[in-house]
Amino acid sequence: MLSLAGCKQSDTQLRLKLAHTLDPTHTVHKAMVFMDQRLQALSGGSMAIDIYPSGQLGSERELIELLQIGSLAMTKVSASPLEGFVPEMKIFNIPYLFRDRDHYQRVLDSAIGEQLLQSPVGARLLGLGYYDAGSRSFYSTKRPIHTPADLKGMKIRVQESQTAMQMVASLGGSPTPVAWGELYTALQQGVVDGAENNPPSFYLSHHYEVARYYTLDEHSAVPDILLISKYVWDHLTEQQRGWLQVAVDESVALQREQWRVDTEAALAAVEAAGVTIIRPDKRQFSGQVAAMLQSYAGSPLGRVIQQIQEYP
Repeated sequence: MLSLAGCKQSDTQLRLKLAHTLDPTHTVHKAMVFMDQRLQALSGGSMAIDIYPSGQLGSERELIELLQIGSLAMTKVSASPLEGFVPEMKIFNIPYLFRDRDHYQRVLDSAIGEQLLQSPVGARLLGLGYYDAGSRSFYSTKRPIHTPADLKGMKIRVQESQTAMQMVASLGGSPTPVAWGELYTALQQGVVDGAENNPPSFYLSHHYEVARYYTLDEHSAVPDILLISKYVWDHLTEQQRGWLQVAVDESVALQREQWRVDTEAALAAVEAAGVTIIRPDKRQFSGQVAAMLQSYAGSPLGRVIQQIQEYP
């Protein structure tokens, strides 16, 4: 373990280095702090987690690459940029795949969700759990978005995901990848005309200060995935893995409950700040991207899509 830069080993304690790009006020960061507390308690103080928030150690893509070489033990990434490393993660960027929020959570907690967590192993990564990141919706600096036609000619920021880019293009927008840390300035200066994300991220990022229209079309449900370096995982004992997994599971349960509260609070806060919240007819959006689902028919990913659609 001493050879792995993602960990620090003393005579009495193993410290895992965890980095992510979210603000310390975000519910996921708070859940990670709780995870560290639980891990220390479960392990009798023999294990702990050092957390580096706010992109201190790099972008999500850079953090994934650090995990792959064992220079970082753990990270939280959106499933969107992860699809560049693990093609199976495309599933979460396919719009309107889940029937509703309950169906989405049931799938994540099923054997299907567990199989997807295991899929990064080939990329020297391992999924430990899903943090709730709600549903993603469009926001704009330029004009309100009531229908897909309103997206025509608009540059919409997307994550580094070919599937997300295809989705925005199918709806008539011009997909433009921009790093999360650069997005506020990009919106402010007109580099992009809008973006898409969940309500807490829209609020905590202060994007509502420059993007005054928020359309709750809820086109995709992309979870945050807690990853560990396969190198680091393989060097943990069975007991250490057990402690860590219990701490992860407890932090996931805590975060999911808090997410519901934070989502309602974020929507109330941005509306109070003068943002126009639009609740469109989602059928116009889902109908325009239906071909994306159909294009996967007969492929390995298509079979997973079918399993999800048929899941009760």
